[in-house]
Formats: sequence, C-alpha cells, structure tokens
Amino acid sequence: MAKYKGTAVTVNHPAQQIFDKVSDFSTFQERIDQLPDDARQKLPEVRFTTDTITINAPAVGELTFKVVELVSPVLMRMVAENAPVPINININLTPVSDESTEVVTELDVEIPAMLRPLIGNRMQEAADKFGKLFGNLFGN
Repeated sequence: MAKYKGTAVTVNHPAQQIFDKVSDFSTFQERIDQLPDDARQKLPEVRFTTDTITINAPAVGELTFKVVELVSPVLMRMVAENAPVPINININLTPVSDESTEVVTELDVEIPAMLRPLIGNRMQEAADKFGKLFGNLFGN
C-alpha cells in the first residue's frame, strides 16, 4: 500500500470535542450549510450519514467512506466501500493544548507501483484537503 500523509492542521478545539463531533457525520451537513459561499465552493461535493461520507470525486465517481474503528479521542479509521482500489483513511487527533488539537489524515491506497507516479499527486492532494476540511468545519 502507498501511504499519503496530509498536512497537519491545528484546530482550536479540544481533541475530545472534535472526536465527539466526527463520531457522527450526520451533523456535518448543517456545518457545511453555515459556511460562507466561497468556502463551500472550495469543498468537494459531499454527503454525510451517521457513519459514512460520500464524495463525488472527479474521474473516479462517487466514493463512500465508512467508519470501521473509533478510538476515543485520538483515532478514526475509515475504509472506502466502492473505490476501484482499497483505500483506508486514518484521522489522527493529537492534543496540542487543552484548547487545540493537531489533525493529520493518512491515506493508505493499494495501487500498483507503476501507477503511483500518475495518481500519487492526487492522493496527496486528497489527504491535504481532508485535513483542511476539518479546519473549515471547526471554524479555523
């Protein structure tokens, strides 16, 4: 598997508060609706249920990620249910202080070595954007 680690994003909320909110994705649609228009337009087309995130990815189509493991308050692990290749996403929450948390996303993607140069940049972009999504959702 190829691993792509997203840029660390510091969120001005305690790790437990972030974990509690991301443990139920259905609350995110309201948060997205509250974002300014320009911020919403920067986000991919996305839908939420309690334990899934569905993203419409250009050139791939609709991808659904389902939560498979929760370790309060430090880790959420998801797997892609309908991706053309196996994809796992780990969301790591590391407390920086009582009031801030570092969020780092990691994508583990099973792709042949010869295809990595072709899609590696897109996977890295996805890992980075996932972290930025947290910053936007929590008002950073």
